[in-house]
Amino acid sequence: MAQPDLMPQGHWLVCEYMPTALFSLKSSMATSSVGKTLLVPTPYAVKLAFLDAAFRAGLAEADCAHLVTALAQVEVRLSPPAAAVVTNTFVKVRQENRDKDTVLAQPYGPNIAYRELVYLAGRWRWAFDLRAASTELKETLRQLAPHVAYIGKRGCFVQYVGACWVAEPGGEFTQPVQNHSPWEVPERSHVAFLDDFGPEASLAVLSSYTTASVKRDRHRQFVPTIVPLGQANTGPGFMLYSRGV
Repeated sequence: MAQPDLMPQGHWLVCEYMPTALFSLKSSMATSSVGKTLLVPTPYAVKLAFLDAAFRAGLAEADCAHLVTALAQVEVRLSPPAAAVVTNTFVKVRQENRDKDTVLAQPYGPNIAYRELVYLAGRWRWAFDLRAASTELKETLRQLAPHVAYIGKRGCFVQYVGACWVAEPGGEFTQPVQNHSPWEVPERSHVAFLDDFGPEASLAVLSSYTTASVKRDRHRQFVPTIVPLGQANTGPGFMLYSRGV
Protein backbone atom coordinates (compact mmCIF):
# COMPACT_ATOMS: atom_id res chain seq x y z
CA MET A 1 0.00 0.00 0.00
CA ALA A 2 1.18 3.53 -0.70
CA GLN A 3 1.99 5.99 2.02
CA PRO A 4 -0.99 8.23 2.89
CA ASP A 5 -1.09 11.57 1.08
CA LEU A 6 -0.78 14.80 3.04
CA MET A 7 -4.22 15.74 1.71
CA PRO A 8 -6.54 12.78 2.52
CA GLN A 9 -8.81 11.57 -0.27
CA GLY A 10 -11.23 10.05 2.27
CA HIS A 11 -12.18 10.18 5.94
CA TRP A 12 -10.74 6.81 6.97
CA LEU A 13 -7.03 6.21 7.52
CA VAL A 14 -6.33 2.51 6.82
CA CYS A 15 -3.08 1.07 8.20
CA GLU A 16 -1.91 -2.33 6.95
CA TYR A 17 0.21 -4.83 8.91
CA MET A 18 1.65 -8.26 8.20
CA PRO A 19 1.42 -10.72 11.13
CA THR A 20 4.88 -12.22 11.75
CA ALA A 21 3.91 -14.42 14.71
CA LEU A 22 0.87 -16.25 16.06
CA PHE A 23 -1.86 -13.98 17.40
CA SER A 24 -3.65 -14.27 20.73
CA LEU A 25 -5.88 -11.84 22.57
CA LYS A 26 -8.11 -13.20 25.30
CA SER A 27 -11.57 -11.76 25.61
CA SER A 28 -11.84 -9.39 28.57
CA MET A 29 -14.77 -11.50 29.76
CA ALA A 30 -12.75 -14.77 29.84
CA THR A 31 -11.22 -16.25 32.98
CA SER A 32 -7.48 -16.68 33.51
CA SER A 33 -7.76 -20.47 33.15
CA VAL A 34 -9.86 -20.49 29.98
CA GLY A 35 -7.97 -18.26 27.54
CA LYS A 36 -10.29 -18.40 24.53
CA THR A 37 -8.90 -15.94 22.02
CA LEU A 38 -10.58 -13.40 19.80
CA LEU A 39 -9.89 -13.61 16.06
CA VAL A 40 -9.26 -9.88 15.73
CA PRO A 41 -7.67 -7.28 17.98
CA THR A 42 -10.15 -4.97 19.66
CA PRO A 43 -10.34 -1.21 19.04
CA TYR A 44 -9.12 -0.84 22.65
CA ALA A 45 -6.03 -2.95 21.88
CA VAL A 46 -5.33 -1.03 18.65
CA LYS A 47 -5.54 2.33 20.40
CA LEU A 48 -3.28 1.13 23.22
CA ALA A 49 -0.80 -0.13 20.61
CA PHE A 50 -0.63 3.39 19.15
CA LEU A 51 -0.31 4.85 22.65
CA ASP A 52 2.59 2.46 23.36
CA ALA A 53 4.14 3.51 20.04
CA ALA A 54 3.78 7.16 21.07
CA PHE A 55 5.75 6.61 24.27
CA ARG A 56 8.43 4.63 22.45
CA ALA A 57 8.66 7.29 19.74
CA GLY A 58 9.53 9.85 22.43
CA LEU A 59 6.31 11.85 22.74
CA ALA A 60 5.91 13.73 25.99
CA GLU A 61 3.47 12.39 28.59
CA ALA A 62 1.17 15.38 28.03
CA ASP A 63 1.05 14.61 24.29
CA CYS A 64 0.29 10.94 25.01
CA ALA A 65 -2.50 11.98 27.37
CA HIS A 66 -3.93 14.19 24.63
CA LEU A 67 -3.71 11.26 22.20
CA VAL A 68 -5.85 9.06 24.50
CA THR A 69 -8.51 11.77 24.78
CA ALA A 70 -8.55 12.26 21.01
CA LEU A 71 -8.69 8.52 20.23
CA ALA A 72 -11.69 8.14 22.55
CA GLN A 73 -13.73 9.97 19.89
CA VAL A 74 -12.43 7.87 16.96
CA GLU A 75 -14.15 4.75 15.61
CA VAL A 76 -11.84 1.88 14.69
CA ARG A 77 -12.77 -1.00 12.38
CA LEU A 78 -10.65 -4.04 11.59
CA SER A 79 -10.28 -6.18 8.51
CA PRO A 80 -8.84 -9.63 9.32
CA PRO A 81 -7.01 -11.82 6.82
CA ALA A 82 -9.21 -14.04 4.65
CA ALA A 83 -8.47 -17.15 6.73
CA ALA A 84 -7.48 -17.96 10.31
CA VAL A 85 -6.65 -21.25 12.03
CA VAL A 86 -7.12 -21.47 15.80
CA THR A 87 -5.15 -24.08 17.74
CA ASN A 88 -6.75 -25.49 20.91
CA THR A 89 -4.11 -26.28 23.53
CA PHE A 90 -3.86 -27.19 27.20
CA VAL A 91 -0.64 -25.99 28.83
CA LYS A 92 0.98 -26.21 32.24
CA VAL A 93 1.08 -22.90 34.10
CA ARG A 94 2.09 -21.58 37.49
CA GLN A 95 -0.65 -19.74 39.36
CA GLU A 96 -0.69 -17.83 42.60
CA ASN A 97 -1.49 -20.09 45.55
CA ARG A 98 -4.63 -18.93 47.35
CA ASP A 99 -4.21 -21.29 50.31
CA LYS A 100 -3.15 -19.09 53.24
CA ASP A 101 -1.50 -22.03 55.00
CA THR A 102 0.93 -22.76 52.15
CA VAL A 103 1.29 -19.41 50.35
CA LEU A 104 4.49 -18.47 52.22
CA ALA A 105 6.21 -21.80 51.55
CA GLN A 106 4.93 -22.12 47.98
CA PRO A 107 3.68 -18.79 46.51
CA TYR A 108 2.92 -20.37 43.13
CA GLY A 109 1.55 -23.82 42.35
CA PRO A 110 1.14 -25.91 39.18
CA ASN A 111 -2.11 -25.83 37.22
CA ILE A 112 -3.55 -26.56 33.78
CA ALA A 113 -4.89 -23.79 31.54
CA TYR A 114 -6.63 -23.72 28.16
CA ARG A 115 -4.99 -21.48 25.57
CA GLU A 116 -5.70 -20.63 21.93
CA LEU A 117 -3.33 -19.24 19.30
CA VAL A 118 -4.32 -17.98 15.84
CA TYR A 119 -2.41 -18.41 12.59
CA LEU A 120 -3.47 -15.67 10.17
CA ALA A 121 -3.09 -16.16 6.42
CA GLY A 122 -2.84 -12.60 5.14
CA ARG A 123 -2.65 -9.06 6.43
CA TRP A 124 -4.43 -6.93 9.03
CA ARG A 125 -6.07 -3.65 7.99
CA TRP A 126 -7.03 -1.19 10.72
CA ALA A 127 -9.28 1.72 9.74
CA PHE A 128 -9.60 4.96 11.76
CA ASP A 129 -12.60 7.23 11.17
CA LEU A 130 -10.96 10.67 11.20
CA ARG A 131 -13.71 12.75 9.59
CA ALA A 132 -14.05 14.86 12.76
CA ALA A 133 -10.39 14.63 13.80
CA SER A 134 -7.93 17.48 13.85
CA THR A 135 -5.09 17.76 11.36
CA GLU A 136 -2.73 17.19 14.28
CA LEU A 137 -4.30 13.81 15.14
CA LYS A 138 -4.26 12.69 11.50
CA GLU A 139 -0.57 13.48 11.21
CA THR A 140 0.24 11.90 14.59
CA LEU A 141 -1.43 8.59 13.68
CA ARG A 142 0.26 8.59 10.28
CA GLN A 143 3.68 9.03 11.92
CA LEU A 144 3.05 6.52 14.71
CA ALA A 145 1.75 3.70 12.47
CA PRO A 146 5.25 2.38 11.52
CA HIS A 147 6.21 2.23 15.23
CA VAL A 148 3.50 -0.34 16.10
CA ALA A 149 5.33 -3.66 16.45
CA TYR A 150 2.82 -5.96 18.17
CA ILE A 151 -0.87 -6.28 18.97
CA GLY A 152 -2.60 -8.33 21.64
CA LYS A 153 -0.27 -10.29 23.90
CA ARG A 154 3.43 -9.48 23.91
CA GLY A 155 5.10 -11.55 21.25
CA CYS A 156 2.23 -11.22 18.76
CA PHE A 157 4.44 -9.25 16.40
CA VAL A 158 3.33 -7.41 13.27
CA GLN A 159 5.25 -5.66 10.49
CA TYR A 160 4.01 -2.31 9.17
CA VAL A 161 3.31 -2.44 5.42
CA GLY A 162 1.77 0.93 4.58
CA ALA A 163 -1.31 3.12 4.80
CA CYS A 164 -3.85 4.91 2.62
CA TRP A 165 -7.03 6.97 2.85
CA VAL A 166 -10.42 5.55 1.84
CA ALA A 167 -13.91 7.02 1.70
CA GLU A 168 -15.59 4.14 3.59
CA PRO A 169 -14.41 0.70 4.79
CA GLY A 170 -15.99 -2.22 2.91
CA GLY A 171 -17.72 -5.38 4.08
CA GLU A 172 -14.38 -7.04 4.84
CA PHE A 173 -14.14 -4.83 7.94
CA THR A 174 -15.80 -5.37 11.31
CA GLN A 175 -19.11 -3.58 11.85
CA PRO A 176 -20.81 -2.63 15.12
CA VAL A 177 -24.20 -4.31 15.45
CA GLN A 178 -25.79 -1.02 16.48
CA ASN A 179 -24.69 0.82 13.37
CA HIS A 180 -26.49 3.82 11.91
CA SER A 181 -25.05 3.23 8.42
CA PRO A 182 -26.48 0.53 6.11
CA TRP A 183 -24.61 -2.77 6.18
CA GLU A 184 -24.93 -6.36 5.05
CA VAL A 185 -24.06 -9.48 7.03
CA PRO A 186 -21.01 -11.12 5.39
CA GLU A 187 -21.30 -14.63 3.91
CA ARG A 188 -19.44 -16.00 6.94
CA SER A 189 -19.30 -14.09 10.20
CA HIS A 190 -19.77 -14.19 13.95
CA VAL A 191 -20.57 -11.64 16.66
CA ALA A 192 -17.99 -10.79 19.32
CA PHE A 193 -17.94 -8.24 22.13
CA LEU A 194 -14.95 -6.01 21.40
CA ASP A 195 -13.84 -3.48 23.97
CA ASP A 196 -13.08 0.14 23.14
CA PHE A 197 -12.26 3.42 24.84
CA GLY A 198 -15.24 5.00 26.54
CA PRO A 199 -16.18 8.65 25.91
CA GLU A 200 -14.39 9.73 29.12
CA ALA A 201 -11.23 7.65 28.60
CA SER A 202 -8.05 9.34 29.77
CA LEU A 203 -4.44 8.37 30.40
CA ALA A 204 -4.88 9.19 34.08
CA VAL A 205 -7.53 6.46 34.39
CA LEU A 206 -6.32 3.85 31.87
CA SER A 207 -2.67 3.90 32.94
CA SER A 208 -1.39 0.73 34.63
CA TYR A 209 0.32 2.92 37.25
CA THR A 210 -2.79 4.68 38.57
CA THR A 211 -5.07 3.74 41.43
CA ALA A 212 -8.09 5.28 39.70
CA SER A 213 -10.83 2.78 38.90
CA VAL A 214 -12.06 2.23 35.34
CA LYS A 215 -15.81 2.72 34.97
CA ARG A 216 -17.67 0.67 32.39
CA ASP A 217 -19.31 2.70 29.60
CA ARG A 218 -17.44 5.79 30.79
CA HIS A 219 -13.77 4.85 30.40
CA ARG A 220 -14.14 1.45 28.72
CA GLN A 221 -17.04 -0.01 26.78
CA PHE A 222 -17.92 -3.32 25.13
CA VAL A 223 -19.41 -3.17 21.65
CA PRO A 224 -21.24 -6.13 20.00
CA THR A 225 -19.46 -6.36 16.66
CA ILE A 226 -19.89 -8.39 13.46
CA VAL A 227 -16.54 -10.02 12.61
CA PRO A 228 -16.31 -11.12 8.94
CA LEU A 229 -14.91 -14.57 9.71
CA GLY A 230 -17.00 -17.71 10.19
CA GLN A 231 -16.21 -21.31 11.07
CA ALA A 232 -15.44 -23.29 7.92
CA ASN A 233 -13.86 -26.50 9.23
CA THR A 234 -12.82 -28.16 12.45
CA GLY A 235 -10.68 -31.08 13.54
CA PRO A 236 -8.64 -32.45 16.46
CA GLY A 237 -7.11 -29.41 18.13
CA PHE A 238 -7.97 -26.78 15.51
CA MET A 239 -10.72 -24.66 13.98
CA LEU A 240 -10.57 -23.02 10.55
CA TYR A 241 -12.30 -19.67 10.03
CA SER A 242 -12.68 -17.99 6.66
CA ARG A 243 -14.36 -14.98 5.09
CA GLY A 244 -16.26 -16.96 2.45
CA VAL A 245 -16.18 -19.84 0.02
